[in-house]
Amino acid sequence: MSKRLTISELAKAADVPTTTLRYYERIGLVEPEHRSAGNYRLYDDQTLRKIKFIRAAQAIGFTLEDVKSLLADDEGNAPACGNIRVLIEARLTDVEDRLKDLRHVRKVLRSALTQCQHQKQTECCHVVTELGAK
Repeated sequence: MSKRLTISELAKAADVPTTTLRYYERIGLVEPEHRSAGNYRLYDDQTLRKIKFIRAAQAIGFTLEDVKSLLADDEGNAPACGNIRVLIEARLTDVEDRLKDLRHVRKVLRSALTQCQHQKQTECCHVVTELGAK
């Protein structure tokens, strides 16, 4: 039998605030395995693994709704591979869009830096004015 963790112990082990754990519980991502005699929430190692999965999935762009779908397989409600593929494709599209936006930002910043490098230190810098006009 695995050790049961209180919410504060679980929060520390998962490196998340207790408020995050309570939120995950409220939206149905996790639930305490047991309650203590004093009615404290008690969690097992499986819940710790689930929270680490949730955080890892969020770190690569999945929403909590996406995570619910991804976790359904863990609970015997296996989502179709096609549904999972759609989620992954959507996140990949988001990443591609953000990369496109970041490339544009890089281009604008490089142009602004070039303008700054060609002006004297004491001259009024027009970069801010020009950025506002774009």
